Amino acid sequence: MDQELVGIHEIAALGKVSRAAVTNWRTRFADFPRPVVELRAGPVFRRDQVIEWLKRRRIPMSTVISFINLKGGVAKTTTTVAVAQMLAAEFGKDVLLVDLDPQTNATAMLIGDDRWRKLNDLGQTVAQLFRDALDGEKKKFDISSAIQKKVGNVGDIKRLDLLPSSLDLIDVQEDLGSMNRGRFHAASPVEVLRRALRPTLEANQYDFVLIDCPPSLGLVTLNGLRISDYYIIPTIPDHLSTYGIKQIIDRVKDFSETIGKTIEPLGILATKFRTQSPVHTNQLHILKRGKEAPLFDTVVPENSDIAAAAEYKPVSTMRQKWGYRGQFDIYRALTKEILDRIQVAVTP
Repeated sequence: MDQELVGIHEIAALGKVSRAAVTNWRTRFADFPRPVVELRAGPVFRRDQVIEWLKRRRIPMSTVISFINLKGGVAKTTTTVAVAQMLAAEFGKDVLLVDLDPQTNATAMLIGDDRWRKLNDLGQTVAQLFRDALDGEKKKFDISSAIQKKVGNVGDIKRLDLLPSSLDLIDVQEDLGSMNRGRFHAASPVEVLRRALRPTLEANQYDFVLIDCPPSLGLVTLNGLRISDYYIIPTIPDHLSTYGIKQIIDRVKDFSETIGKTIEPLGILATKFRTQSPVHTNQLHILKRGKEAPLFDTVVPENSDIAAAAEYKPVSTMRQKWGYRGQFDIYRALTKEILDRIQVAVTP
């Protein structure tokens, strides 16, 4: 059977129920996906549509969130790491952070430079994953070896894993457009990450997968969006940082419609906010009135302690990591707000 299609048996395995339960779902729920075709052996469905339906019905499945902005320096990576750590430490979630940004800042924050260099030399980063897709020969990338367990420099975090990035991704991403499509043109440059992570996602090893995307809407970012249920746009509330927000939302909407998978904007997050700045205050009001995507109630202020948290050094607690002057509470509130918004989104 085509790997993008599933039958009743495979749906039962995804939902961890019996085949009879799946047959019952088809009868009871009018929104259950329609089969692509009815074969003598039984109906066949699109895998993506089934997984979306299972999530809406709150069958335990990994929730995937991408963090995107076209401009660098907006605290995108810091936000991704902070939310990942809060989910793991404060809310008891199993989390995988996928670093797709060639700057590798999230990777450095969570495992330090020395460990990253060893992994990079061994080809255990996403750069090797994409390089394998380009080479089309014997695969060197091994997802089980690449995912680093229990990462971070915080003693009370035990449930956060990392798929590290690499500076080499800068060169690799430029060549993805010319990737060999393989036999029957079955391979696609936007499917590389999904193919590698699909067994992990469908095994429900993680409650959440957070993706730190590069500051572009190129093929690497589209790989992250391809497996995402939601995306968040961190932005400094000034003219330059917010300029590309509409472009991001329009592009993701077009991409979502093209692949036939819902990718919802979970919200826009104001970062590095300066209370005394009229520009920041005015832009915040504009973002609140915007209709493209909702603005998070949580606002992250400009703060030197938050910037210092990027340094990889051992600490015992999350409050030590993010600082005692309200930063911990801000990121915890943001994470709670994210969870609340997802709860509303998945309610039938």
